[in-house]
Amino acid sequence: MRLLSALLALLVLTGVASAQQPPPQPQPQKPPAKPPAQAAKPGAAPAPKPGPKSPFTPAAFKITIATEAAFPPFNYLDRKGMPAGFEMELAQEACQRIKAECEFVALKWDALIPGLIDKKFDIIMSSMEVTSERRKRMGLSRRYYLSPGAFIAAKGAPFDGPPSLLRNKRIGIQRDSMHADWADKSFRRSAQLKRYDSIAEALNALANDEVDAVFGDKARLWLWSQKPEGKCCELVGQDIKDTQTLGVGVAAGLRKEDVKLREALNKAFGEMMTDGTYKKISEKYFPFALN
Repeated sequence: MRLLSALLALLVLTGVASAQQPPPQPQPQKPPAKPPAQAAKPGAAPAPKPGPKSPFTPAAFKITIATEAAFPPFNYLDRKGMPAGFEMELAQEACQRIKAECEFVALKWDALIPGLIDKKFDIIMSSMEVTSERRKRMGLSRRYYLSPGAFIAAKGAPFDGPPSLLRNKRIGIQRDSMHADWADKSFRRSAQLKRYDSIAEALNALANDEVDAVFGDKARLWLWSQKPEGKCCELVGQDIKDTQTLGVGVAAGLRKEDVKLREALNKAFGEMMTDGTYKKISEKYFPFALN
């Protein structure tokens, strides 16, 4: 009887101990192993390779170049309404050389210099002649083109030689222009100078045989000779270069304080003229040198 009582007591104690023991905690699971890489299936496209690095150096800074876009082929608007022409090609080449990202804008002529001074853009390239008045208002680059003075006359006229051949002849000139100043200095006593309000009026007089020749800017005269109304005539004689009277040429306009930009632009223009790039661009537009 005592043995049975002892066994019952032992069973009771064992059950109590089992009830007090905490339940087993779940063991942390290890992440499943990555499946081994499988060979590419036949016909599957290969993984794309990274593209080659650009050979061009990223632009160091941004600038905006303004032009009138109203003097073809020097500057004009193309079919997309973007500034184009001889000067814009020079500007694009210069931008690459000075590592600048350039934008181009077209504005009315009277808005160019005020807009530059007000910092609406950074450079003017619009066939702007160098003058003492402009030097006072802004910084100017080195000359990037010079269109000399020249004569135009009827095809076959006996004037294809020194200007002296035009003595005692009727010469059309634009009133109050630098070309009129040169004609006054050179022909005042030896030729009959006929003055017109514009070079277009003088050329019209030539086409109508009212004058024997017209003296003016070579590029403008040549451009007129390529039009239907100018087929009658051609450039004659030698180029006239007189910096005191006809000026030193065309330059880019910049703000005076932008000295480093002006130096970089001058360096680019100089390199283009030395390595033949300038000549290559110029020959696309003109059959004669402009510098």
